[in-house]
Amino acid sequence: MEQTKGNEMRNINVTDDHDDDEKWVYDSSVDHKGRLPLRASTGAWKASLFIIAIEFSERLSYFGIATSLIIYLTKVIHQDLKTAARSVNYWAGVTTLMPLFGGFIADAYLGRFFTVLCSTIVYLLGLILLTMSWFVPSLRACEGDVCAEPRKAHEVAFFLAIYLISIGTGGHKPSLESFGADQFDDDHPQERKNKMSFFNWWNSGLCSGLLLGVTVIVYVQDHVNWGIADIILTVVMASSLLIFIIGRPYYRYRMPSGSPLTPMLQVLVAAISKRKLPHPSNPADLYEVPNSQKAQGRLLCHTKKLKFLDRAAIVEEKENSFEKQDPWRLATVTKVEEMKLVLNMIPIWLATLPFGICVAQAATFFIKQGVIMNRNIGGFLIPPASIYSLAAIGMITSVIIYEKILVPILRKATGNERGIKILQRIGIGMLFSIATMIVAALVEKKRLGAVKKDPVNGSLSMSVFWLAPQFLIIGAGDGFALVGLQEYFYDQVPDSMRSLGIAFYLSVIGAANFLSSLLITLVDHITEKGGKSWFGKDLNSSRLDNFYWLLAIMTMANLLLFVFVAKRYSYKNVQSLAVANYNEDDHDAAGSMA
Repeated sequence: MEQTKGNEMRNINVTDDHDDDEKWVYDSSVDHKGRLPLRASTGAWKASLFIIAIEFSERLSYFGIATSLIIYLTKVIHQDLKTAARSVNYWAGVTTLMPLFGGFIADAYLGRFFTVLCSTIVYLLGLILLTMSWFVPSLRACEGDVCAEPRKAHEVAFFLAIYLISIGTGGHKPSLESFGADQFDDDHPQERKNKMSFFNWWNSGLCSGLLLGVTVIVYVQDHVNWGIADIILTVVMASSLLIFIIGRPYYRYRMPSGSPLTPMLQVLVAAISKRKLPHPSNPADLYEVPNSQKAQGRLLCHTKKLKFLDRAAIVEEKENSFEKQDPWRLATVTKVEEMKLVLNMIPIWLATLPFGICVAQAATFFIKQGVIMNRNIGGFLIPPASIYSLAAIGMITSVIIYEKILVPILRKATGNERGIKILQRIGIGMLFSIATMIVAALVEKKRLGAVKKDPVNGSLSMSVFWLAPQFLIIGAGDGFALVGLQEYFYDQVPDSMRSLGIAFYLSVIGAANFLSSLLITLVDHITEKGGKSWFGKDLNSSRLDNFYWLLAIMTMANLLLFVFVAKRYSYKNVQSLAVANYNEDDHDAAGSMA
């Protein structure tokens, strides 16, 4: 009888605990008043939809500028093709590397909400200055509509404005996306599944903004004037700021926990200082705090890789209480594993750079090709940058097919919550990028053949929709690789580095833009020595088809390297979710692409 009563009491306690978990969110987040968040009234889709709406508005502004930038630089600023392509790549590179700084500030000091708030204000200032550079007489390019050479004041104001937008994007992008993903509780089964869908729908919102940016905004730039387009973008950004503030009561917030780099430095210092100590035969002898005492984040399982770092968790003086241990002499297993996670990401980051170089071509040479091809459809002249909308359509289509058709099928087939592993998804996207470069090379070869037959009207004999396949394919590839990279860098970084994780993803594209500029310079220099440069004064005197073939070969070789690295990658293993059935040998093989 007493045993029956005991079992009943335990069942009641379990039920109460479950009800409590359903009512409150215990993932270290707080509500807007600093209290424990109520699950029913905060976070999840109700909060993240606000954030996706803001991303839609911000991407509308960004791509309204970015896709037409090379046209503005050549037509208004009068830069030649090579200089304009380099200017775009430098700007895109800074824009996508600035998030490393913004993500660090968000994680360490300001928190994600206030970082987004401050960076949006900076972004808005950049758009206001951009608008002024068109309408304020002393800042205009010249008095008339067509300039032989723009005023220096206009160039200074224009470049200052777009780099203010870069700084704003630097805080906005990593903080907003990680803030959106923070609205889902990893320890709640349904919310964890919803988080996996969040990155797909985030990118659908992003692409919808991109689609309007490269159609409506570009149309206004092309058929009205650049200044009116800038006014629209400024109003959109001001509206997005208002939307963000309205959603404040519905968000879940993560408090900044200080510099995430300090614990990693402590692990390194502690491991070096104990380099002569023997490695313990039993990993259980390494130091770890109990789960109940973990203030923020989650405990990680021990892995066998990078054993040198394990020495940081060796307890030297067992007679001393753990609370008195110097963090520069003793680190927890979780801190050691977090350091391993970051180090394991470096080969993956490097192996994705050639893919980023392929993506960079869509915003530069692909669009410039569209400028000189036949854009007349039934009397309507398509703005050249609007062809970029096909990449957005390709991405939205691939994301929807992946989310609604492939993931349910793959979940049943593999037993994996995600359907396939994140690195497998990225690898599939790389295959698409190879196909893009091959198609782009063939189309450009055909265009150059038409120009050879008719130097004056050769390009105009080909419709701009000859470029459609390469835009659609790169867009579909982005739906796999770019979304996969976002999810990978958010999910696999330490919990205290989520904004920096998104910044790492953006830095792939940023570094790739710089590498693209460097590659153009290098190829230009080498081919010029060989007789004729692949990059002439204009596209008709260039050999972009050869450049595209070079990128296809580079990306093919790199894909082999990526598969090699991915097969040896170990995914993050959280104790609370995996410790019951944890096996180190299985875990070390968890990263297989196969």
